Formats: sequence, C-alpha cells, structure tokens
Amino acid sequence: MIDIIKDYTTKRLDLLKLQFTEKSSLSAGIIAFISIVLIAFSFFIILFNFGIAFLIGESLGNMSYGFLIVAGFYFLLMIIVIFLKKKIVNSIANQVIEFLKH
Repeated sequence: MIDIIKDYTTKRLDLLKLQFTEKSSLSAGIIAFISIVLIAFSFFIILFNFGIAFLIGESLGNMSYGFLIVAGFYFLLMIIVIFLKKKIVNSIANQVIEFLKH
C-alpha cells in the first residue's frame, strides 16, 4: 500500500511539473509575441502622430498648433484612462486569472 501511495505521489508531482512547464512556456511565448507587437505598434503610433501633427499644423498655417492639438488629444486620453484605472486593472486581472485556470 505504501508503494502505491509513493508511486501516486511521484506521478502526481511529475504531472504538476509538466503542467507548470506548459503554462510557463505558453506565458513566455505570449509575452514575447505581445512585446514584439507593442514595439511595432509604438513605432507606428509615433510616426502616425508626427504625420497628423504636421498635417494639422500645415492646414492651420503653424506647425506648433498641430503638435499642440495632438498633445491635447493625448492629454484627454490620459485623463480618461486615469478615471477608468480600476476597471482596466480588474479586467486585465480577470483575464490573467482565466488564462492561468485553463
């Protein structure tokens, strides 16, 4: 009976190690993918915003107005994100918990 319990415990620990390894490798892959996408998206957003700022500035006759308008847009976006901080954090936490459950 003791041998059966030892064997069960060993197999259960091996299963837990495999599950942990699977979750870790999936998490690392997802983190790497998201990092690459975020870097590429950041470059796109930066260059796109320069283009929009130059376009607005050219149409208004003063480049600094274009950059001011784009900066104002991001300032408003920052205020909205600050007010929605709790909802954003809870949503992300729930998604991480759901991912780790499966």
